[in-house]
Amino acid sequence: MADKKQDFIDQKLQDLNNDGIDRRGFLKCMAWAGTGMVWTMSGGIPTSRAFAASRGKDASKGGDFSFVQISDSHIGFNKPANPDVTATLQVAIDKINALPNKPDFILHTGDLSQLSKPSEFDTLDQVLKGAAAKQIYFVPGEHDMLSDNGEQYLQRYGKGTKGSGWYSFDQKGIHFVGLVNVVNLKAGGLGALGQEQLEWLEDDLKGRSASTPIVLFAHIPLWTIYPDWGWGTDDSAQALSYVKRFGSVTVLNGHIHQVMQKIEGKVSFHTAMSTAFPQPAPGSAPSAGPMKVPAAQLRNVLGITDVNYRVSGKSLAIVDSPLDSSVSSLPTSSSELYGG
Repeated sequence: MADKKQDFIDQKLQDLNNDGIDRRGFLKCMAWAGTGMVWTMSGGIPTSRAFAASRGKDASKGGDFSFVQISDSHIGFNKPANPDVTATLQVAIDKINALPNKPDFILHTGDLSQLSKPSEFDTLDQVLKGAAAKQIYFVPGEHDMLSDNGEQYLQRYGKGTKGSGWYSFDQKGIHFVGLVNVVNLKAGGLGALGQEQLEWLEDDLKGRSASTPIVLFAHIPLWTIYPDWGWGTDDSAQALSYVKRFGSVTVLNGHIHQVMQKIEGKVSFHTAMSTAFPQPAPGSAPSAGPMKVPAAQLRNVLGITDVNYRVSGKSLAIVDSPLDSSVSSLPTSSSELYGG
């Protein structure tokens, strides 16, 4: 099976034009998505390398700062797909704390809780207190809006934000924008940003130099992965039109509980694994939802994303790391190779 996958990748590589993009590195490293991969943005051109190749003591030397993305902790979930999501979140935090270089902060891209209960947020807070990185930025997932339309979330994690929780901040030359696309979901569960937030985003980006690296992060993907399952954002095209002039744009999301990537011009899209449970590949099951895997395999399909930034190259290097990285896995379809 592995040989067939490699033959497929090599055949696709022969069909691609020599356009300056390191597609050989990109496609071959996608075969390591289950184990983790690094990709670097430099002026909108992606290169990549296997996660294992970057784990030495000098892995992040020269980086001016780093941050880690976690997503979809679903604290309170206790079904067979993962009866102890608090434990797997703790493993994720332990893995973050064991990184060779302490990250400057953590991004949590939503679905902190399962039912937005105060007790679930309390448990989340207790686990996150153990993180070496004390600064944590959040955006809500739809599960964080269930019981009270997001009031509990905003009280705890949304102080100083706009509207239903959107905001921006700057870190050493990068402009980060946290967006909320889980309010007023569209038909089929598609995300929506809404006109008020879109106008705020346009204004927030005005006046910034086109050379400023931009990182957008939200819960539901800002690119259409599988609309039948609501895996996309209805009005994302308008939001993305505001970042076209920038030379380096990275878009981080959660929601689909698996690694998928796409590159469009100078915009790189990246979805993260969950720390709670996996979901099926798009269209491979009757519907989205928690997917049960053998207990011994669970930590191979849960994970974190480690991001290192170098000012000199204006680049972001992203590493996806499962909670148990001892076993590698191959993508299951060509759509995974291209993030489509």
